Amino acid sequence: MSGFIEGVDRDQVTLFPDRLEDWIDDDHLVRVVDLFVEQLNLAGLGFVRAAHARTGRPGYHPAILLKLFIYGYLNRIPSSRRLER
Repeated sequence: MSGFIEGVDRDQVTLFPDRLEDWIDDDHLVRVVDLFVEQLNLAGLGFVRAAHARTGRPGYHPAILLKLFIYGYLNRIPSSRRLER
């Protein structure tokens, strides 16, 4: 995902003994959404901005935004501000 805004590595150990992966159960819905979107060919599905632009500030990767959209849709959370909470 180079060329896009990079997120924090989920396996990174922080100041505290917990990792982000430790906070999410193995059977949580977010893991299904993550695996599903990772298997998609975004460019083949018509996501024309699946390739990053060479100018300006980098944007978020379309796969990450799609994961947020699907998770919000499945949990009936239509607002990005409510998703943030």
